[in-house]
Amino acid sequence: MNVSTSSESVKEAEMHIEWDVPIEMDDGVVLRADVFRPVQPGRYPVLMSYGPYGKGLHFEDGYKTAWDIMARDYPDTVRNTSNKYQNWEVVDPEKWVPHGYAIVRVDSRGAGRSPGVIDHHSVRETKDFAACIEWAGSQPWSNGKVGLAGISYYATNQWRVAGLKPKHLAAICVWEGYADRYRDATHHGGIVCTFQKHWQDMQVKTVQHGVGERGKRSRVTGELVCGPETLPEEELIKNRKPLWDEILAHPLDGPYYWERSAQWDKVEVPVLSCGNWGGNGLHLRGNIEGFMRAASKQKWLEMHGGTHWAVFYTDYANDLQRRFFDYFLKGEKNGWDQQPRVQLNIRHPGEKFVLRHENEWPIARTRWTKLFLDPVGRALTEEPAKREGKLGFEALGEGLTFWSEPMPADTEVTGPLAAKLFVSSSTSDADIFLVVRVFDPFGNEVTFQGALDPHTPIAQGWLRASHRKLDEKLSLPYRPYHTHDEKQPLTPGEVYELDIEIWPTCIVIPKGYRLALSVRGKDYEYGGPPEHLSNMKNPMRGCGPFLHDEPLDRPPEIYGGTTTLHFGPERQAYLLLPIVPPKDA
Repeated sequence: MNVSTSSESVKEAEMHIEWDVPIEMDDGVVLRADVFRPVQPGRYPVLMSYGPYGKGLHFEDGYKTAWDIMARDYPDTVRNTSNKYQNWEVVDPEKWVPHGYAIVRVDSRGAGRSPGVIDHHSVRETKDFAACIEWAGSQPWSNGKVGLAGISYYATNQWRVAGLKPKHLAAICVWEGYADRYRDATHHGGIVCTFQKHWQDMQVKTVQHGVGERGKRSRVTGELVCGPETLPEEELIKNRKPLWDEILAHPLDGPYYWERSAQWDKVEVPVLSCGNWGGNGLHLRGNIEGFMRAASKQKWLEMHGGTHWAVFYTDYANDLQRRFFDYFLKGEKNGWDQQPRVQLNIRHPGEKFVLRHENEWPIARTRWTKLFLDPVGRALTEEPAKREGKLGFEALGEGLTFWSEPMPADTEVTGPLAAKLFVSSSTSDADIFLVVRVFDPFGNEVTFQGALDPHTPIAQGWLRASHRKLDEKLSLPYRPYHTHDEKQPLTPGEVYELDIEIWPTCIVIPKGYRLALSVRGKDYEYGGPPEHLSNMKNPMRGCGPFLHDEPLDRPPEIYGGTTTLHFGPERQAYLLLPIVPPKDA
């Protein structure tokens, strides 16, 4: 099919399009792909995405509020394209095909127009993805080099498929994609996150293969997004693994999560890892860990702010990705090999970002600074505690907040954070929620547009006290690494030392502003009214959909009661901050 008609304001890019191209897997299941490529004969590099969101579903039809926010706040995302082929979290072919790329979108097994059983992030799914890469690299219109692009699900699975080393895979751009199924996505510090439960209901079941007539139709082809047949609900249930039940059945890290996570020693392909400072609760940690731990000798980190789904489509993001892929997929000598390894959008209050390049992560000139928790006045101070003390709080409550003095000068905090606490509980366990916050001179909290929530705090960390066991080989002073392979229950009243990972952040705290650390027994909540996204079940109250409110995981008889923080010369509780001086300091 050749497309060359014009929209009202923008002429469509001329492309050769093939719908529902069959790709047969090794077990006989046939997946379906849409292929967009230049009309001129030739061999072109391929950009591929593979995932469960329905390749025939237009972005606006599936994610109306997200589309409206993107078009309003990032007008360049919808310019220079007819927007006819815009889909959720994958590249717009009209912005890539004219630059000499073939775009391949694959409906993953059991989703959209591909039949089969949905088993998210499984070995089976990863093998399917690798087979699709090899298929694309072998087509007569392909130059044999396949790159992977896309956000979230379309990024997360890149880490895993890269570990299989398909021979046609030439580069990956992981845009806001987590890597560790347990630590990044399902269990924060060992506490189960209910996002996965609601995500499957809202974004997967709605586009499962077999929904058929109960689902939507493609704006372009008129075909059913979820396949030609309409299956009964009982069959749909059989055709998807019970995701939430499986997560609840696996409260500790182990083989179930390992096969759904990156294997860093096998990721050798060139990597551009692009993360979001506001991505607490899902992708942020994975982008940082991926850059630090992947075996690839050619890897770059980019960090930005703004909404999870929108920045990817901006001119800034397209230009960055195109330079990366042009270099590795086309062989263009465009200077990418001279690109600094780290590109950071440094965050300031007021949604202001200043672009800066660095050569490593964490930044080498970082001044690692401990702010000690002082129970007197609930202060954060550079002076260690000299007297013993303790403070208790309701174990499922809002907890305690510790405050720094006003900043004497603008102060940049960029990098990973950590905390050490000494805790006792009136029960056999306790959940600790840490929130790093910034307040202006008038006492107003400074929040940011997060990846999803419009009022996201500066940084967050979590730990279930019974999961305090550290992996001594992987732990770093600024990034405690917990094994999560056994529970070590608490003896009520006994004091335990906890090292808590706080996900990386970036903020320039202005002179006169104050830093605060809240130690809570439940999720953070912003004080203003909640906001909503049409594809999310719960309202946005500060943590977006990344909540820890599953009653089966947090029974009050264990996680209620009283949590007590202990202080003193032998119990120096602190927050470790990465203070970054100017380059010329």
